[in-house]
Amino acid sequence: MTINLNEVALPTIHTNLESVILSNETMTARKENFLAKMKQQSIDTAIIYADREHGANFEYLTGFIPRFEEACLVIHSNGDSYLMLGNENLKLAAHSRIPAKAVHVPYFSLPNQPMTGEKTLADHFKECHISPDATIGVIGWKLFTSSHYDNGGLFDLPFYVVDSLIQYVSDRKHLQNFASALISPEGGLRTTHNANEIAHFEYGATLAGKGMFEAIQAVEVGKTEKEIGAFLAQEGQPNTVTTISAAGQRFTHATLYPRDNKASLGDNYSMTVGYKGGLSSRAGFVAASKDDLPENQSDYLEKVGIPYFTAYTAWLENIKVGTVGDEFYSMIQEVFPSDVYGWTLNPGHYTGDDEWMSSPFFKGSNAVVKSGQMFQVDIIPSVPGYSGASCEEPVAIADEALQAELKESYPEVWNRIETRRNYIKNVIKIDLSDDVLPLSDTVAFYTPFFLNKTLAYTKEG
Repeated sequence: MTINLNEVALPTIHTNLESVILSNETMTARKENFLAKMKQQSIDTAIIYADREHGANFEYLTGFIPRFEEACLVIHSNGDSYLMLGNENLKLAAHSRIPAKAVHVPYFSLPNQPMTGEKTLADHFKECHISPDATIGVIGWKLFTSSHYDNGGLFDLPFYVVDSLIQYVSDRKHLQNFASALISPEGGLRTTHNANEIAHFEYGATLAGKGMFEAIQAVEVGKTEKEIGAFLAQEGQPNTVTTISAAGQRFTHATLYPRDNKASLGDNYSMTVGYKGGLSSRAGFVAASKDDLPENQSDYLEKVGIPYFTAYTAWLENIKVGTVGDEFYSMIQEVFPSDVYGWTLNPGHYTGDDEWMSSPFFKGSNAVVKSGQMFQVDIIPSVPGYSGASCEEPVAIADEALQAELKESYPEVWNRIETRRNYIKNVIKIDLSDDVLPLSDTVAFYTPFFLNKTLAYTKEG
């Protein structure tokens, strides 16, 4: 495989998007599938925690997050559901996508707000009809895959909630970490999506690509990180990660956000923006050609950029329904060895309501890529002495049946996907896997020299 930089036509950037709402049928199926998981694993009651940062598992069933408060969704094996909500989110219970009775829990409210009622958390557990003898599946937001703990050993909810549960149940063994039901690479419900869900998430993924494209076009010597970063903001939608627009040395004065720092010729520059459905990220230089690179990185393309895009191309060409996680991980290792290029995280991961859900791509993984799954193409090299490379983008995997359903039910979404596939195949020359659906307009469009807007990596031969 040969990768070079060539002048290319710009990708089509889609505008005037309409959101696709999750249907009642989708939400009903989510709950039914979750109840089946509970039965399969002999769970009597599930408790799903949420806060603003960690609300995706909760939102999967309710359709909302508790914004600036905390919350818990309680679901019993018979389907009865309760929403434990703070002062300012009680009103949202009436809008929940699954029927659930509101239980007012002032402990979940903001500091110094009224604590009317003076009940203990145990009292609230009783209001939710949680039996102390029940087997309770507790869901925070992560899997604990350390060999030091089994899947029931750790909980990532606030201590006061976990401690109250331990005191409440008749046997500590009744509490189990049940996050695997939703996010495990081997059967987690949230890792696979129907046509309605993919169309729903394509909106956010498209926004991310649109914002990234506009930000790249805005990069100029003398512009501030804020000026460039402003283009990453799209349609008032919530971000799934901290937005990055950074020139040169990052994190000065521990600042994570775009600064007043001006872009200078030869600076490394990084940009990231994520919305529900996908994230777009780029790392490159404020440069028009390799002649503008810092002297100590004059061979950046050979040392980092071209090897990275070779691996990126292999990623898109080899993934398909039925791919085993360990085999895919080994393929990336062979093309882009981690001991040479310094990547330490998984070479790709599931995405959706949260930017990183979990990943099937790790050594020894038995997880199988399924139709309906959504991934971030995400490999993060770290080569000493060189700036990074990134063209992270979201894609979906779909078999012929799912593709046909998308085409029939969501023709506008499908037309955007087809436009992107044609661009990747015919302009970037990547032999895109038939199962890959690009969810962003900028998948595989990578211009490492941000002052040359049409000089992009392409595959040859």
